[in-house]
Amino acid sequence: MKKTILLSTMTAVALVAGNINIENMPNNSKRVYPSNEKIILSYNNSIKEIKKSVVNISTTKTVNQSNQLNQMLNNPLFKDFFGQAFPNIKPQKRKTHSLGSGVIISQNGYIVTNNHVVEGADEIIVTLIGQDKEYTAKVIGLDPKTDLAVIKIEANKLEAAKFGNSEKLKEGDLVFAIGNPFGVGGSVTQGIISALNKSGIGLNQYENFIQTDASINPGNSGGALVDSRGALIGINSAILSRSGGNNGIGFAIPSKMVANIAVSLIEDGKIDRGYIGVSISDLTNELKEVYTSKGGAFILNVEKNSPASIAGLKLGDLIVEIDGKSVKNANDLKTIVGNKTPGKTIKIKYERDSKIKSTNIVLANMDKSLNPATKMAYIQGLNLEELTDKIRARYQIPNHIKGVFVSGVKTGSHAHKLGFMPGDIIVQVDQMSIENFNDVKEALKGKKKKVVFVNRNGYHKPIVIK
Repeated sequence: MKKTILLSTMTAVALVAGNINIENMPNNSKRVYPSNEKIILSYNNSIKEIKKSVVNISTTKTVNQSNQLNQMLNNPLFKDFFGQAFPNIKPQKRKTHSLGSGVIISQNGYIVTNNHVVEGADEIIVTLIGQDKEYTAKVIGLDPKTDLAVIKIEANKLEAAKFGNSEKLKEGDLVFAIGNPFGVGGSVTQGIISALNKSGIGLNQYENFIQTDASINPGNSGGALVDSRGALIGINSAILSRSGGNNGIGFAIPSKMVANIAVSLIEDGKIDRGYIGVSISDLTNELKEVYTSKGGAFILNVEKNSPASIAGLKLGDLIVEIDGKSVKNANDLKTIVGNKTPGKTIKIKYERDSKIKSTNIVLANMDKSLNPATKMAYIQGLNLEELTDKIRARYQIPNHIKGVFVSGVKTGSHAHKLGFMPGDIIVQVDQMSIENFNDVKEALKGKKKKVVFVNRNGYHKPIVIK
């Protein structure tokens, strides 16, 4: 094959081989250094003000701890060998202490942090970076679905963070993570935004994370992610790590979501989310061949008498836009609708029979809906999850076991008093087998007493609810 190399007298060089034309960037770019030894490159001005808005949080919680003997007696292999004659030993209560971070958002003491930092805490102690005075904080509101919380200390004339617009962020933007890693006090790390709009991580119900390689370590949760101006663009929430240390993949909750949630928690103490009553999924590669639109939220089910049903949406419709905003996938739809106020009318565009149609939907209140995937009002304090492959692998649950997984039980709640435990799998209610949330919803309808059968450590245990 004939090869021709063209050398340009300009700044660019092109290599031409056959039909391939490889273009290079200009080769006369300049490197910039401090002009003399009296100049030091520094980001101190970028973080010195926002650092005053970041606080250290210390919490004390009471937890139930099963001792090793109880764990051994509950082991299915032990029971198979020795029989069922051994009584359960009551878990012991003990105090645990943990550390986190928070960001001051008002001069009179409102602080935003992660829900997992303060949820269930008996005592919350806040200290400002660089100060020794301790403040006892009270919880204003919690939102587990986004892992955000607002607490308050009795103080005035505090340095409140200035918010940046997280919708204007770009991959590659320089960022700083400020918090209290490992309890060492105020610490700053630097990196870039490595990805945006990250979802499907499995951390929260509503995910729209900023991904960064700025070091985020245990204790950074609830701290600030700021841009090169020192504006708050996110609340650091979690890391992906096999060792527990930073591996360069951290996640922060965008500042726009933080602001909306914080205002609602301060005003109402809770979050009211819009709800339309559909089960949705992303488009598979096979479905993309059927629909004209190559993105959207695919409707798997429409609940009877729900807002979506009343508006005429059907199984198989593909929602592509809400109020002029593109819906790229199922998470987009969940986030957009969940951030809107119940009672609001929204305009939805959807594809059906290769045609784009539109309809108006009046949003219901998610917390007042009957959808058990978003609320288990029947059993207060019980957190449930579908039995996914990820959960099966994590807890070594065999594939033949069907049911709904108990991911959490709030201490002191009705579910806790009834005897539910984290790790239980609801497999049957009365005579109805349970495989998913819809089964739970149907089985728990009505007010009469019901017997819920859970699989616990390989054995069935009945729990009577009323």
